[in-house]
Amino acid sequence: MSAAELAALVCCDLGGIVRGRSLFASELGRKLDVGVSWVPANHSLTPTGGLAEPNPFGPLGDLRLLPDRTTRVRLKAQGPDSALELMLCDIVQTDGTPWECCPRRFLREALELLGGAGIRVMASFEHEFQLLAPDAPALPFSLEAQRRAEPFAAEAMGALVEAGVQPERFFAEYAPHQFEVPVAPAPGMAGADRSVVLKEVVREIARRRGLRVSFAPLLDPDTAGNGVHIHVSLLDDADQPLLHDPSRPGRLSELGGRFAAGILRHAGALSALTAPSPASAARLQPHRWSAGAVCLGLRNRETLLRIPPLVTLGGTEPGGQMHLEYRGADAAANPYLALGAILRAGLAGIDERLPAPEILERDPASLDETEARRFGVGAWPATLEDSLAALAGDETARGWLDPLLYDAYTGVKRAEIEATAGLDAGEVCRRYGEIY
Repeated sequence: MSAAELAALVCCDLGGIVRGRSLFASELGRKLDVGVSWVPANHSLTPTGGLAEPNPFGPLGDLRLLPDRTTRVRLKAQGPDSALELMLCDIVQTDGTPWECCPRRFLREALELLGGAGIRVMASFEHEFQLLAPDAPALPFSLEAQRRAEPFAAEAMGALVEAGVQPERFFAEYAPHQFEVPVAPAPGMAGADRSVVLKEVVREIARRRGLRVSFAPLLDPDTAGNGVHIHVSLLDDADQPLLHDPSRPGRLSELGGRFAAGILRHAGALSALTAPSPASAARLQPHRWSAGAVCLGLRNRETLLRIPPLVTLGGTEPGGQMHLEYRGADAAANPYLALGAILRAGLAGIDERLPAPEILERDPASLDETEARRFGVGAWPATLEDSLAALAGDETARGWLDPLLYDAYTGVKRAEIEATAGLDAGEVCRRYGEIY
């Protein structure tokens, strides 16, 4: 290790931006128990630049970024490029007590609530991104598109393995220069941690190659966008799957149906936390294979919640594969807030013993007007302003957020709305393409 090598202690802020402080890597061991200084107002920094005003913090207060020892990532130096070393942090008070606005704390509390009900969560975040390349793209899903991405593709996958992300595949997607990387499921907090690390590692490998990538929800309003599919499975204390029941519709268990119903009941409020940029809502409208119908679907890529196929080829056991895929998220979301809110919504459905939602197995475009309303076609909020209004109007969902966190979060989002007011859709997409 070089004497000048740096290690970053970082957190993911309310706009999904990774921020933090770097120190000499040789000093990291001495900081594991005390962290480094942080400022409350940093949580009101906006993705579009500057500080949200007004904000609930002002110039007062001091915090610490306290590293989680299990999250250390190090990519070795390569040629002129220095090593990338980072650790993800909880944001705590100076005496070590939790800070009410820490996103990791928000997710941890949701996981603890489910744990109290005997439920353990496994999660994975499936990211799409685009290389910002000037040349004409190859055809969607083609081997040619993937080969043109070499050696970046192989190097990125190798780096993700080195970082402990457990990538499963790398493949070309539909939009120009678009790719997707599914990763293996991990226990709840680790699943969200991997989402943060994946983006930073992919960006790092692109930088080393003189390339740029964007995880923005939509680079061009006339093309497909970049989603984040959040996959959730539930296990009991003996690691037995809780979502699978071959006797029920879609093979979704009674508990799974209630969990899904809770997510759908609070879908409007969830949109403010899972697809929270001025460029997000346009990607989630009908006919974009994202979340055009706010309902539960079986193998249906137009529904907000999807039951993926259970593969029995080769004698594979289906029960352990059963999970739900939430398709209404993107990389503008803080993954801890997004997953935590999805889990809280699902738990509300379980606690209230909501009936399982009807499963849509048809193309939403084929539905008549009455059926379209029943299955929530086009029901996703049309703007970030609408999403914030849905969150404000949902007392249950708003109650998941500490009042200080709610004020800080909505302040950041309203600052984004103000910063993009007057821009047309293309300009908004271009701006967010640069940010993410």
